[in-house]
Amino acid sequence: MKYICNVCGYEYDEEAGDPDNGIEPGTKFEDLPEDFVCPLCGVGKEDFSVEE
Repeated sequence: MKYICNVCGYEYDEEAGDPDNGIEPGTKFEDLPEDFVCPLCGVGKEDFSVEE
């Protein structure tokens, strides 16, 4: 699944993870730490939506 930041459009892809920010490939969005923020604009997980 892919999740899109509602503020800046950053895409979090569970398959790819975010190795630059310490998130291993295969990490599910719901398994991201509660304090995860968008690496581009800094908003929290609540500001992401599932990509349709």
